[in-house]
Amino acid sequence: MYKKLAKIKYLPNNFEVIEDGDHVLCAVSGKPINLEKLQYWNVDLQEPYYSYIEASKKRENS
Repeated sequence: MYKKLAKIKYLPNNFEVIEDGDHVLCAVSGKPINLEKLQYWNVDLQEPYYSYIEASKKRENS
């Protein structure tokens, strides 16, 4: 399903693909996230999250 891990620079309202790929891995769960469905990330930590649930867990544990 997923072919290549992308390298991403996370910006406040968008992200920039640094190295081509089709997915990234959630920083909390390790689940693959298709770049077309990537909606949650932390600019300061430069981390992607699978959903608002993982983003909330990360925020709670910080």
